[in-house]
Amino acid sequence: MKKVLQLALSPEEAYNKTLFEERVLKSAAISDSSETYIKPLKRSIDARSKNIKVNVQVEVFSGGERPDVTTSAFNYQDVARQPAAIVVGSGPAGLFAALRLIELGIKPIVLERGADVRARRRDLADINKHHIVNPESNYCFGEGGAGTYSDGKLYTRSKKRGDLTRILEIFVAHGATDEILVEAHPHIGTNKLPKIVMNLRESILQAGGEVHFNTKVTDLILREDEIKGVITEKGEKIEGLGVILATGHSARDIFELLQRKKVAVEAKPFALGVRIEHQQSLIDQMQYHCADRGPYLPASSYSLVQQVLHKGIARGVFSFCMCPGGFVVPAATAPGEVVVNGMSPSRRDSKYANSGMVVAIELDDLKDYHHHGALAGMYFQKEIEQKACMAGGGTQVAPAQKMQDFVQRKVSSSLLETSYQPGLSSVDMYQVLPDMVALRLQQAFQTFGQKMKGYLTNDAQIIGVESRTSSPVKIPRDKLTLEHVHVKRLYPCGEGAGYAGGIISAAMDGERCAEQLKERYFKKSV
Repeated sequence: MKKVLQLALSPEEAYNKTLFEERVLKSAAISDSSETYIKPLKRSIDARSKNIKVNVQVEVFSGGERPDVTTSAFNYQDVARQPAAIVVGSGPAGLFAALRLIELGIKPIVLERGADVRARRRDLADINKHHIVNPESNYCFGEGGAGTYSDGKLYTRSKKRGDLTRILEIFVAHGATDEILVEAHPHIGTNKLPKIVMNLRESILQAGGEVHFNTKVTDLILREDEIKGVITEKGEKIEGLGVILATGHSARDIFELLQRKKVAVEAKPFALGVRIEHQQSLIDQMQYHCADRGPYLPASSYSLVQQVLHKGIARGVFSFCMCPGGFVVPAATAPGEVVVNGMSPSRRDSKYANSGMVVAIELDDLKDYHHHGALAGMYFQKEIEQKACMAGGGTQVAPAQKMQDFVQRKVSSSLLETSYQPGLSSVDMYQVLPDMVALRLQQAFQTFGQKMKGYLTNDAQIIGVESRTSSPVKIPRDKLTLEHVHVKRLYPCGEGAGYAGGIISAAMDGERCAEQLKERYFKKSV
């Protein structure tokens, strides 16, 4: 017999296995647990009052009955001798596109400009310790893309774009904990993702696909209105059924290449601002309404948004990629720029909490950059990142200011301890950020301080700049076929093309592009 229960539990009951099972059995009125199987379905925290509850949906099977095994089957057949398609980029969009191509009987050739995950670690250490930025291998470029070393949050608002559960199950099949199938806001963690990414790569290779690292695409093979393949930095020509372009939001050279080749690209809105870092204990006190969250509650997070006027124009100011128990990391992709991002390990046990705090940038805000055409936002980003680098002293030291000092327009006489390894320099952030960003942040911080008592404090500091929230460029494609609007067989994909906003949505977009490529071009070649 199966029962489905909706329970509101205390944190200890929800996260202590023994107490959880006891409570479930009691609620199901089952006295004999020997023939009982408990399957959690969903779990979420309700911290709206001081009496914190964890809402749990659970299936209880008794009398020897067991749940059906309904997980997706992943048929990674041998495609070594099958027609090939090219996948440029090995982030979540590229990796999941490659795996889906294999399921569809097509051989993927994955080209990644950066290093594999193990070699990437040395490049990341060089950024943090020696302030050396390798433009091909960094926190954004390399195996697994930006997601590998920037947190691993696995939730999305884009549930209509694909099968969310299928993506999570693929992660589980490649080493992720099955807890991600249950949590309302699943998270793998920066420390766990590299191994999972390696396992995804191994599935591609074992099925006869190819993965090439340190292989930078520098040109496209175009004939009339079709793409036939790509040319690498070493001069190698690689052709295939089509090209899935999954290069991420920071591959500026790809956007410049497309513009030179007269392949249509468009400017798109994005957001820019800072990272704000608090003590995690302070965020816990605000969110959980207690002095200490205890051993069972996870590090708390927050989400803030506010419309703010500047010169009579309203723009959204919002938290972005909030990382409880996490670290601020250097995410520049070229020397001479400072970019910050956030990440959290799986246990989220750092004493710091950080979040992007960014202002929406619309195309009307970029009038001074219109001579760059579709790349206006990209060059705007780049200019701010270079100013941040100069303000910090020309290395990866980041400009920073205490939060209350920023609101009061005072340069901080000292800064707080930080998780940002390259170090911080106290500066006037109004000299780094454009007025339309700085003044809106100033107003928003005051409002957020009213929404969350204690949030606006000099026990927090802002660190600049958070500029890679999303791609400032969109590569237009047909809504149904997902092909580029003018170039056949070219499939702009994922965050870099403007069609995703995180690991899950990028992965789903990669799968959809693979399916459309197969639908239109694989049948004609066999």
